[in-house]
Amino acid sequence: MLRLVCVLLLCSCLAACDRVPVTERKQFVLISESQERTMGYNAARQILRTEPLLRDPAAQELVKRVGRRIAAVSGRPDYDWEFHVIDNDRAINAFCLPGGKIFVYSGLLKQVKSEDELAVVMAHEVAHALARHGAERATLEMGARLGGALLQLALGEEDPRIADIAGRVWGYGSNLGLMLPYSRKHEYEADAIGLALMAKAGYDPQAAVTFWEGMRRAGGAKPVLAFLSTHPTDEKRVARIRKDIEAISQGQAPGKS
Repeated sequence: MLRLVCVLLLCSCLAACDRVPVTERKQFVLISESQERTMGYNAARQILRTEPLLRDPAAQELVKRVGRRIAAVSGRPDYDWEFHVIDNDRAINAFCLPGGKIFVYSGLLKQVKSEDELAVVMAHEVAHALARHGAERATLEMGARLGGALLQLALGEEDPRIADIAGRVWGYGSNLGLMLPYSRKHEYEADAIGLALMAKAGYDPQAAVTFWEGMRRAGGAKPVLAFLSTHPTDEKRVARIRKDIEAISQGQAPGKS
């Protein structure tokens, strides 16, 4: 039984192998683009029902204009791109739902110093959609849950208590050993793809350095810390960004290192 499940899982993974745009990293996603878009659409509708949007037409238009300019060079005109600003000055964050539904908090808008710095944020989030990071993470979580279930099934035949403990340890270990490293990988990859999109859209990729260094300097404030918990900014990240900018300036694809 276990062997059959493993064979079926392997076949599914091989069938779902693909490459990420720009970086050309191999990935496998078990969720179809149609399913992904439906998930993103439904989640976006829920957010729009429950979260207040910023009543500042100029700010909303700025975010939409920059977002559309980035999306126009993304190579995905089939995506139903949406860009919204949530009215919450205490939240310094932005996120992208599957299929190109992007939300920026008003608190983050107060941190950007120029349109180019706003483009850093928008291109980063657009990159998450292009790379299908949400669907890839969901696939990894599915695999982790399946692995835990198979482990419990195998050990449960000997001692249910051991199976329960093993399942808990597996869950903790898969989060530290699989999910967190992939979250960091996704962030770095979104940086690289975002820089390429910025350059293609006519924005200055150097703004990414000033933006992330500014966020790091402001890192003592609690709202900023919340942003940094999902968008880590450290010397290594800025160094990667500088290297990617150099690659772009030489006509090479970023994110290869």
